[in-house]
Amino acid sequence: MHNLAERDDTYIARLAEFIRGEYGIAALFVAPATRGHYGETWRMDTESGSYFLKLDYFPRHREKYRNSLEVVQYLCDCGIDYVGRILPTARGALSADFNGAVLAVFDWIDGVNDESDAIKRAEYNMLVPIYNQTKPGFAIPSLVFSDEAALRFMEKWDALKADPKTEDEIAIRALLARHSAALHHYAARLRHFAALCAQDYSRFYLTHGDAGGNFLWGDDRNYIIDWDETMYAPPERDAWVMCCRDWAMRLFADALAQSNIGYTLRPERLAFYCYHMFFMYIGEFLDDLTLYGKRQDIEEYFDCWVMERMEYVDML
Repeated sequence: MHNLAERDDTYIARLAEFIRGEYGIAALFVAPATRGHYGETWRMDTESGSYFLKLDYFPRHREKYRNSLEVVQYLCDCGIDYVGRILPTARGALSADFNGAVLAVFDWIDGVNDESDAIKRAEYNMLVPIYNQTKPGFAIPSLVFSDEAALRFMEKWDALKADPKTEDEIAIRALLARHSAALHHYAARLRHFAALCAQDYSRFYLTHGDAGGNFLWGDDRNYIIDWDETMYAPPERDAWVMCCRDWAMRLFADALAQSNIGYTLRPERLAFYCYHMFFMYIGEFLDDLTLYGKRQDIEEYFDCWVMERMEYVDML
């Protein structure tokens, strides 16, 4: 989804001029950077160094992105310097508004994204200590244990069933119909675990939500970047992706112990997150279909890595 729109030289020149005015730095070169999922991303080279520009045009993400920047700055102030340093504007703001988007400028990190199993120990050992820096008051979401993600998906599915407007939508309607039994089963399971988890809202921390997908290694060090979706939530939000791997759960438990966080991952919270994220992902993919005609993610969804997690939690 990065740089979804085609941008011409006029747009790039406007962006560079805006950066000069707002940040007081002159761009020598601006080129697309294929990092992140949502947002428009660029690398900007200047005489003083290179920077990463991220612009969020998506209505459902803009304010979440803007508000997350305060958390990144706070973590940097706490000495956690592997989350990506923000360059403030000349007026000291963490973001600026450009062309209807929220723009933030970060130091450029010459790193390579690695989502392999081999990085899990390093990922958890960097991620879990951040829980100790949790404090209230940030304008970021706090998890609510509910089946809202499934309900929202069902509403979108009902609309698609009632009035498909394109050949792509007709094809996806047929695909979802073939998986109807599984979709309703997962919705019932989410409702069950949401009710179970809602009895206890303790032990919420600052969580990332996709640290594995944003783990960079380079320059002889590692980074966890892209905190756009940071949220007050239990550790299971960061652990659920590997819940079907016993060795990974042991590594996560070791990281909790090493950071003196007396917490044991809870099966009901892991199950909630698997079902919740299943519907979050497919709901966003359905949005992308209706807004942008992007059908491939949904076509591949029922054969992707998520399904192994669903098989695992179906046994809980």
